[in-house]
Amino acid sequence: MEQHSFFDNESSQPLAARLRPRSLDEFFGQEHLLGKGKVLRRLIETDQISSMIFWGPPGVGKTTLARIIAGHTKSNFIDFSAVTSGIKEIRAVMQQAEKDRQYGRRTMLFVDEIHRFNKAQQDAFLPFVEKGSIILIGATTENPSFEVNGALLSRCKVFVLHQLSEKDVKALLERALQDPRGFGSLHVSIPPNMLEIIAAFSNGDARSALSTLEMAVLNGDTEGDCVHISEQTLEECTSRKSLLYDKQGEEHYNLISALHKSMRNSDPDAAVYWLARMLEAGEDPLYIARRVTRFASEDVGLADPHALDTAISAYQACHFIGMPECSVHLTQAVVYLSLAPKSNSLYVAYGRARKDALSMLDEPVPLQIRNAPTKLMKELDYGKGYQYAHNTEEKLTNMHCLPDSLAGRTYYVPTEQGLEARCKQRLEAIKAWKKKHEQPVEEKDNAKDIK
Repeated sequence: MEQHSFFDNESSQPLAARLRPRSLDEFFGQEHLLGKGKVLRRLIETDQISSMIFWGPPGVGKTTLARIIAGHTKSNFIDFSAVTSGIKEIRAVMQQAEKDRQYGRRTMLFVDEIHRFNKAQQDAFLPFVEKGSIILIGATTENPSFEVNGALLSRCKVFVLHQLSEKDVKALLERALQDPRGFGSLHVSIPPNMLEIIAAFSNGDARSALSTLEMAVLNGDTEGDCVHISEQTLEECTSRKSLLYDKQGEEHYNLISALHKSMRNSDPDAAVYWLARMLEAGEDPLYIARRVTRFASEDVGLADPHALDTAISAYQACHFIGMPECSVHLTQAVVYLSLAPKSNSLYVAYGRARKDALSMLDEPVPLQIRNAPTKLMKELDYGKGYQYAHNTEEKLTNMHCLPDSLAGRTYYVPTEQGLEARCKQRLEAIKAWKKKHEQPVEEKDNAKDIK
């Protein structure tokens, strides 16, 4: 019997394109914007769209939302790409939009990846948005506060689209297996837990999830109109071990916690193992490098100041060369920090100071340590009584730098671990000198009384 490919009668479009939602009811995720009664849903359903920007990670539905709007609006809808369009194309579209406005017709312009437009290109939109010649809808994966001109941004409502949850992605995959536009005409055999693996692997990107499913079905074992997808097939399609973890979920935080606590417990073997677990699961090495850098000051600190240098160097190496080469640089940093002497005195010091700073926000800066760049400030005694430490033999003064209400407060308490023992000795010597040369109470009171 002749065997036919199950793709013989399928469209040549990728699965993600075939399954693109055609209405709000088919759209997955973004309940905070598109749930029943939510603001964006009402604007779309009533065709009351104003200029707006969709900001969110890849694969969450920015372009799809624009197409849904195109199906609801009575405006002329123009799809514009920042990658392929320049000033010339922008001006031509704007001129036509202005003519249409004079005849009472609105133009809705969708600009994908608007952050790729330079300032001059973005400025070309501004007068037409102000006059109402166009309703601009931009889509961007970058923070519009940094990538979109302030003048243009102020005339657009920014809607933040969130990363899809695993539940949303799994529901999308299940629909793909049932929808005639997807694999509804086939009998695809795939265990539910494998859909969860694909959902986790996609990291909230619907397009990535559908592409992975499509590749798995394409490479599955075919028997007539039935397709069986094995765990091995899925592993080959993802180029990853099946036991992946969600970068925003509990296991993500469990693993980074395991790495931290292993380094804190001076266990380099465990630390390297948890590092490998994260990297091989697809974790961003820069995320790990940032956490390691925090650890260098939070858990090692002045017990070994070189720990921070090592962590920063590892971060730069990750930034320059990426995975898989940078794995060895992270390993170097993780092992170094595991073996380094430990001190959390800096972490504790900031915590104590932060508590006082939040509860005493109105504490004024003492006059003696204020700058006095103007005549008026000098007349108000700004800087009066300031003592320049470099002018003394000991490089020390008895000047008070804390507010009076916090006089004598101690935040930093050094340990005797590693090089911090030297810091402790030095600090004890400084405090002893200041106590011996402490300014008399009456002298301090007289200084405060001088106006």
